[in-house]
Order: sequence, then structure tokens, then C-alpha cells
Amino acid sequence: MGSRLFKYAPLTAGLLLVAGVMASDKTLLTAVKDGELGRVQQLLAQGPDLNARALDGSSALLLATRSNQIDIARALIEAGADVNQKNLIQDSPYLLAGASGHTEILKMTLAHGADLKSTNRYGGTALIPACERGHVDTVAVLIAAGVDLNHVNRLGWTCLMEAIVLSDGGAPHQQIVSQLIAAGADLNLPDSNGLSPLQQAQQRGQSAIAQLLRDAGAH
Repeated sequence: MGSRLFKYAPLTAGLLLVAGVMASDKTLLTAVKDGELGRVQQLLAQGPDLNARALDGSSALLLATRSNQIDIARALIEAGADVNQKNLIQDSPYLLAGASGHTEILKMTLAHGADLKSTNRYGGTALIPACERGHVDTVAVLIAAGVDLNHVNRLGWTCLMEAIVLSDGGAPHQQIVSQLIAAGADLNLPDSNGLSPLQQAQQRGQSAIAQLLRDAGAH
């Protein structure tokens, strides 16, 4: 009997070790969800798996990004969390920060290896949803970082097109269109139906954006 216990002791110890690691990773995810910075810092000191996933595939950093927990995101990134790790719906901390207008976290991801060419589930860069949602400051950061201004997503739209087609043409989107013009975006790249950004703006009665485009030489 004693020999049998000895025989299985390594296996038992291994299972306990795995269980302990899994509990530690789960605790980190829970601490982030609860917004407990102090607890996150304590757990990071223990060396948990920073890229462990929640049920939806989200890492601790992605959870922090989703709720714009800047200090927790900073702690995770400085500890080595992967800013490009995607969940089951293809969001990464970098992509989600851009799409959500969480500019401070976005800047941190850019400083720690964000993949500017990575795309979301719609085949779009971080810049495209940032333009669509009117995140003026975020758009400026992404333009400065060098994200492709003329990338076309699976809907057939560029960031300029989304700033028109999926907006009301208000002040934030006018500012974004101005930024894209100044940065050298292709103003005449059509959508999948052959309509140019200017034609889309005119059809939607977005007179201010249409004028910006005409003044910049769009047709």
C-alpha cells in the first residue's frame, strides 16, 4: 500500500501544482474584473501566467482594457502581458483600446509592441472603428503611429469611408476627416459599390464633410 502511494505521489504533486497555477491565473482575472489594483500587483509579484484566458478568451489585460482600467493595464503591460493577444472574437488589447477610444491604454500598447497591421473580426485596423466612433484623440495617436490610412475592411470601407457612412457628420467626425486629409489618406478610394467618400457624404447630407473633401481635391 505504501509503495502504491509513493508511486502516485509525483502525479498527485503534479496535479496539485497545476491546480495551484490555474487558481492563481483565475485569481488574477478575477482581481482585474473587480478593479483591485493592489491585489493585481500582489499577484503579479507571484509570477502568474499573464496570458491566461477567461471563458471568452480574454486575457487579464484585455479585461482591463475593456473597462479602461489604466493603472491595472499599466501594471500588466509592464509585467509583460501580450498587447496583441486576441480573444474568441478577435479583440486584442491594442485593437480594443483603439476602437473604444481608451487612448492612454492605447499609447501603452503602442509602446510595447502593438501590431499595427493586426485586424479585428471585420478585417479592419484599430484606426477604422476609431474613426467610425468619433474618437478624435485616438485617431490622432493611431495616425501618428503609422497605421495604414487606406486599409480596406471586409465591408469594403476605409477609415475615411467609415467616418462618413457610419456617422452623423457632426463635429467629431469633421475633425477626423480633416485629420485624415492632412495625413494623406486617399480621398477617392471607392467602397464596394463604387461610391467615393465625397459621393457618400453628399448622399447623406453631410455638407461640412463634403466641403472638406471638395476643398482637398476629392471628386
